[in-house]
Amino acid sequence: MIPETIQLVDLPGGPAVRMIDQTLLPGQEKIIDCTTLEQVCEAIKSLRVRGAPAIGCAAAMGMALVAGRSTATDIGALRRELTQAREALAATRPTAVNLFWALERMMQVTEGDDDPARLRGRLRDEALSITADDLDRCRRIGRNGAPLITAGANVLTHCNAGALATAGYGTALGVIRGAYEDHADLHVWVDETRPLLQGARLTSWELMRDGIPCTVICDNMAAYVMKQGKVDCCVVGADRVAANGDAANKIGTYGVAVLAHHHGIPFYVAAPLSTVDYELASGDEIPIEERDPSEVSYMAGLATRSATPPGACVYSPAFDVTPARLIAGIVTEVGVARPPYTSSLAAWRAHQSAGQ
Repeated sequence: MIPETIQLVDLPGGPAVRMIDQTLLPGQEKIIDCTTLEQVCEAIKSLRVRGAPAIGCAAAMGMALVAGRSTATDIGALRRELTQAREALAATRPTAVNLFWALERMMQVTEGDDDPARLRGRLRDEALSITADDLDRCRRIGRNGAPLITAGANVLTHCNAGALATAGYGTALGVIRGAYEDHADLHVWVDETRPLLQGARLTSWELMRDGIPCTVICDNMAAYVMKQGKVDCCVVGADRVAANGDAANKIGTYGVAVLAHHHGIPFYVAAPLSTVDYELASGDEIPIEERDPSEVSYMAGLATRSATPPGACVYSPAFDVTPARLIAGIVTEVGVARPPYTSSLAAWRAHQSAGQ
């Protein structure tokens, strides 16, 4: 059983955002309580909570935490605190659009309510609704994507798009879980996902907890495994999808898509419609986060042992963008979008707006 990724809980001093610290997995399962906005922001920045949908849930809960712990007695002061909180949370990570989608939903709640106590309750309810909504979307993504994985299939995935990256169940792993529930006859190749090893540390941990057969490989082994005919399809998540279907995901995903295309292997992206940014015409407009060079120069889990010579230059983009032409289908909670994505995704835009 996978522990709940993130919860909004009540402590004696007020609400707190409770989460499993993913930086310590798989060696240690530690639950932490964030009781301040600063702690929530730090948890997002440091990847204690990560994955686009989970970041959105964390941000929504962070807003509810600020409101619940505020001592403001008039609506103007409370709204100013919430606006400042929104700005702080929005500055944590630039690529995952779910963060901004969730913050917008929370800010909409603040409009037209002049009672501080009632507004606090409404913000809490909205944060819980966003989290429940994400879990429901992930389960529907799993059901919609399950038929793409046939009995006996070998599936390759990159990074972690599972229960840990969402409110629960997962997007890419939701598809894999859905297929496993249908026929329990599949195997997953898990890319290690350098530099922070989210595949090796997190995805394999989730799959093994569920009893789903899996094998970890180094990222640079994917081409060889595909050439051997040992991969039938690829399924990954996404942090932002442009209107034309270009998809940003963890660095290295683009390379997997190119390899899959070369070997004639279908490559699927699984993501809720809240991940689609209809305001961006293409992936060229997606902001790409750059991380601390130490994440590359020091191997994950070996903080005292450098993998590079002192003073070596390091480039550390956290994401890359896979062109829509390499994507066979985008699995969402309302169905599987197929090319041309400018048409298929546009047809579902109303579902995103309605939060369905």
